[in-house]
Amino acid sequence: MTAFTEPVTLSGRHAALEPLAFDHHAGLVAAVRDGELWKLWYTAIPSPISMRAEIERRLSLQQAGSMLPFAVRNLANGNIAGMTTYMNIDAKNRRVEIGSTWYAKSVQRTPLNTECKLMLLTHAFEKLDCIAVEFRTGYFNYASRRAIERLGAKQDGILRSHQHYADGSVRDSVVFSIIAQEWPAVKHHLEFKLAGD
Repeated sequence: MTAFTEPVTLSGRHAALEPLAFDHHAGLVAAVRDGELWKLWYTAIPSPISMRAEIERRLSLQQAGSMLPFAVRNLANGNIAGMTTYMNIDAKNRRVEIGSTWYAKSVQRTPLNTECKLMLLTHAFEKLDCIAVEFRTGYFNYASRRAIERLGAKQDGILRSHQHYADGSVRDSVVFSIIAQEWPAVKHHLEFKLAGD
């Protein structure tokens, strides 16, 4: 296990990112039911029935060295609000992707998401010494694309016919990144946003 996959808890004012565990199962099921998120065709979010298998999948990817999964706790009420990860970890080249993220509908577009991204980016650039952090989303996931742009990430390009959706249709993936040289300005931007919330 490298520093990139070593479990760590990250805490802020609005949220805590806890190492994903099977103990989070009931809270994650309740969170995904808030908005029936698994019914969104343009993204892959586990259903209540498949949540245990999704936890198992993420933990096995952590053991394989390619993912560090978190459960997101809403500190306002103590409830689990979703999941996020460092994924496609490339420790040799000091790159990670922040992805496989979903939040209960009631906390979307709140300071919780901004703070989670700030904590993940701070850890990636300042503890793991990353040279770049990547984000990917489906072309038709306009809300996700806007949210990534609001962080200060820049679009690198579009991977056409990149993956299949659960229904068999083909996904174009939009790739964004923040590089180490941009991090100080992005950090200042995110801290300023949070201070106003």
